[in-house]
Amino acid sequence: NTFRPLLSLPDCSWQVKGNAIKTYKYNPITFLPLNLFEQFKRAANFYFLVLLILQVSKMENTHCEGNLSSVIFRTQFSAVLFKATKWKDIKVGDIIRLKKNTFVPADILLLSSSEPNSLCYVETAELDGETNLKFKMALEVTHRHLQEESALADFDGLVECEEPNNRLDKFTGTLSWRNSNYPLDADKILLRGCKMRNTDFCHGMVIFAGADTKIMKNSGKTRFKRTKIDSLMNYMIIVVLILLSAGLAIGHTYWEQQVGNSSWYLYDAQDLSPAYRGFLNFWGYIIVLNTMVPISLYVSVEVIRFGQSYFINWDLQMYYPEKDTAAKARTTTLNEQLGQIQYIFSDKTGTLTQNIMTFKKCCINGQRYGKLCKAFDFSWNVYADGKFLFYDHYLIEQIKSGKEPEIQKFFFVLAICHTVMADTSDGQLNYQAASPDEGALVTAARSFGYVFLSRTQNTITISEMGVERTYDVLAILDFNSDRKRMSVIVRESGGNIRLYCKGADTVIYQRLHPRNLKREATEEALDVFANETLRTLCLCYRDISQDEFEAWNKKFVEASLATSHRDEALDKVYEEIEKNLILLGATAIEDKLQDGVPETISRLSKADIKIWVLTGDKKETAENIGFSCELLTEETAICYGEDTRQVKTQSSSFQDFQSGTDLKKKLKLKFPRTAEEKKKQAEKRRRAEAYKEQQQQNFVDLACECRAVICCRVTPKQKAMVVELVKKYKKAITLAIGDGANDVNMIKTAHIGVGISGQEGMQAVMSSDYSFGQFRYLQRLLLVHGRWSYIRMCKFLRYFFYKNFAFTLVHIWYSFFNGFSAQTAYEDWFITLYNVLYSSLPVLLVGLFDQDVSDKLSLRFPRLYVLGQRDLLFNYKKFFLSLLHGAVTSLIIFFIPYGAYLKSMGQDGEAPADYQSFAVTAASSLIFVVNFQIGLDTSYWTFVNAFSVFGSIALYFGITFDLHSAGIHVLFPSGFQFTGTAPNALRQPYLWLTMILSIAICLLPIVAQRFLFMTIWPSESDKVSDICVIWQQHRTRRQSAFRRGVSARRSAYAFSHQRGYADLISSGRSLRKRRAPLDAVLDTCAGNGNPAVSGFSDACNCRLFTF
Repeated sequence: NTFRPLLSLPDCSWQVKGNAIKTYKYNPITFLPLNLFEQFKRAANFYFLVLLILQVSKMENTHCEGNLSSVIFRTQFSAVLFKATKWKDIKVGDIIRLKKNTFVPADILLLSSSEPNSLCYVETAELDGETNLKFKMALEVTHRHLQEESALADFDGLVECEEPNNRLDKFTGTLSWRNSNYPLDADKILLRGCKMRNTDFCHGMVIFAGADTKIMKNSGKTRFKRTKIDSLMNYMIIVVLILLSAGLAIGHTYWEQQVGNSSWYLYDAQDLSPAYRGFLNFWGYIIVLNTMVPISLYVSVEVIRFGQSYFINWDLQMYYPEKDTAAKARTTTLNEQLGQIQYIFSDKTGTLTQNIMTFKKCCINGQRYGKLCKAFDFSWNVYADGKFLFYDHYLIEQIKSGKEPEIQKFFFVLAICHTVMADTSDGQLNYQAASPDEGALVTAARSFGYVFLSRTQNTITISEMGVERTYDVLAILDFNSDRKRMSVIVRESGGNIRLYCKGADTVIYQRLHPRNLKREATEEALDVFANETLRTLCLCYRDISQDEFEAWNKKFVEASLATSHRDEALDKVYEEIEKNLILLGATAIEDKLQDGVPETISRLSKADIKIWVLTGDKKETAENIGFSCELLTEETAICYGEDTRQVKTQSSSFQDFQSGTDLKKKLKLKFPRTAEEKKKQAEKRRRAEAYKEQQQQNFVDLACECRAVICCRVTPKQKAMVVELVKKYKKAITLAIGDGANDVNMIKTAHIGVGISGQEGMQAVMSSDYSFGQFRYLQRLLLVHGRWSYIRMCKFLRYFFYKNFAFTLVHIWYSFFNGFSAQTAYEDWFITLYNVLYSSLPVLLVGLFDQDVSDKLSLRFPRLYVLGQRDLLFNYKKFFLSLLHGAVTSLIIFFIPYGAYLKSMGQDGEAPADYQSFAVTAASSLIFVVNFQIGLDTSYWTFVNAFSVFGSIALYFGITFDLHSAGIHVLFPSGFQFTGTAPNALRQPYLWLTMILSIAICLLPIVAQRFLFMTIWPSESDKVSDICVIWQQHRTRRQSAFRRGVSARRSAYAFSHQRGYADLISSGRSLRKRRAPLDAVLDTCAGNGNPAVSGFSDACNCRLFTF
């Protein structure tokens, strides 16, 4: 249950919003207009709207837009009276009580809870997909004084905070109460959508409600992704349609001027000019030729995409049983784009690696520990983690002896410098860590005898080799991606104040005391650890005097209360205390590669896909991971950016240019006084922007020349920027893959985003277009599903355009005989059912099930993937070839029956050259041609395909005879006017010979052309198929050659005069060579990684007969 108080808001500087929200996109009133407006943003759908307007009536749609603005608010409280209420009635400033396992209804400031220190555990799966519990903690002052309802009734605090925004991890505010100011941050805020766990109840004050909550601020419009094929066909057909209609309208205008005006029998009592009649005919032809772009095209495309998405979901070879995670297509619009990927941008941790951190080695006081030997038994430590393993006995002995104070300090830092939360359940000590790295370090310290037990807001309790001690925590200097470190300031039992710090070596070494004796030895150890692909952190400390701390603490409190730029102010204060550090050592954590990563990267590279790894690790670690996953090899020439003279020159010149610009801005251009100065300032800004773009272009050009790129020390924002640069300057199709929240920007920026269900929650998966459990499944997603989807869609579109051009262009040839009057060449019912029943099913099945080679061969021959990258199967050339093919077919279908009917006589002595018989003959020829043509285009035949082809033809004749029957004409005389046409026309052998001639002339050249191309210029898939056929034939011959027939038992041993095989048998060698498996044959045929596939056939012919 949720409760709310009755209170007043006497000092509110902005319009407080209610908690009611609208997550639906439409309501009964706005559904039709808004939905139509969005659908008709696509050119094809807009064309259908215009067509509908022409055919039926006018339709109007309107939509409303709204905006939301908010400002900083101030609020205070008065008398409280709790009562049960609904979410929609909650308002800003209300104090509410939440119970266990309930969702938080608004963004609230945590005031108190039932847990010690007013802790509150929440699950944020609705916000970021992560199921691990997170903790929030109220201010100490509200924890002490606001536990009872009577105290809440007297609460008169004043809150000033930032305006509503979408940053889930940031909050800046100040609570003024009892003449004191208290800083508020994200750790004090419960966000709407969280679920309370392990907490009986809590009290909170509503900060943001309804549309102002952070979860609603993050529910903005999603970027709609389209494929290249969509962009290509969006306007192409419609432009052709408009040009054809315009040409025919001009022809009608000319015909009216030359013939229509002088023919008295064509007078329609309307004195319209030829130009106006041509204008009206333009719209008539738009309607007549609409079958060139039928709505069934887009329906079929969506059906095919939907089916392909389910094929991905159902693929058992992409199922990860350890986590019960199946592959999932979270979109249905990008499947064929999977077959055109040119660049892959991958995160490292959790994507290429398992993101299961294990403490492997360390360096303490210049001495390295972690040599491989028998795993040590930690049974002496009751708190030790049973799964923890360490292989260096010497370090254990040193800890037990207590003779090395540096070792004790080292593990003490691991136990105290963190933000891990501890809880005990069933007598077991459990940790909740913000990251796997931090959890691994605290677990290691626990197993070595330095056990983190519990914490409050101001204290932390640690068991040091069995002795329990509590320390006062004076300040926590938290980690962020810019600082790359965290520190904690504690007061020890003797009153000494000490700062403990851990962080990346690049930032720690800049802040060390000049007299660190073990600096060089630790740096050597860091290099060794990095070469072993281990993740490293440096540990250090410093002593702080009481006076120094008090002076610093004043600045710290002041920065904590800042209402604007608080993070920058805190970072500046942190810098003042994190200096002159004394280095203790370094940790080395192992993050193993996932299974199949090297093989996957190798295959994707052979498919001419360039792989970039974007990671926050140091250069050495990233480089060694590159070697481990075979992104880099020993033969790879590695080019380091900082070692390139050109990069150095450009960097220095840009710094000089930038420093000069900054100096002028400070001294002169900050406040330009004259028009000339303003002009100069604008010119310099333009030059700086142009120089920046040139630098970006140079970076992309240089990087794209490389086979692989590894970007290290990059932030989440920089990951997205790298993807955006490649999209901008290379116009390439990109894919980004990651597993954590830091990869979300990169995933959303790329054309296709792939999320991995890893150890860092589900945020990446929720933001992705496709998801699965392991990186190795990416090869199947691209090389199999992506390639098949691209080939199927391209084949579907080429054939669909062909059959519709062949069908529709007959109207154009007919126009030359009817004065361009927009009359149709076929029966109306044939036009209606052509794309629905007579020719739709075969091509739909091809779009769903066709495959040129099997999935195994697609993976064995990655170079087959190149077709999609180069847009070879559907482009402007292919489109106009389909148009030309359809035009030629339509000419044959129209003019051969026309010539045959010109001077002919039927068996009954009557001429069959009437319009209706001609229409039936042309329509029947068309049905045969287009259905046989899809048979020629089908690569993967099944019973369903064969049934669809011949069933469509049979369905056409069955429906045609029914529609031309006398019975249906009696019932609907105005709708069915071809009474008896089909039975009369199709009983003439002359007409069947005409149809056979038309079909032969249409299809025989295609058969000859296909045969010549497969023989002389075979495609890569043809070569692969031929290799498999040859191998299967040779395998059959080998089996038959050694098959023993049935014969009489006769001993012919005595008649053998030649030397036997005794020596061979005694030598242990086999009489017969072992037959090579198919994998070896195909790998050999692939030319041992040769990027060209053109030599496959010859190579295999030479090798297949040397088994």
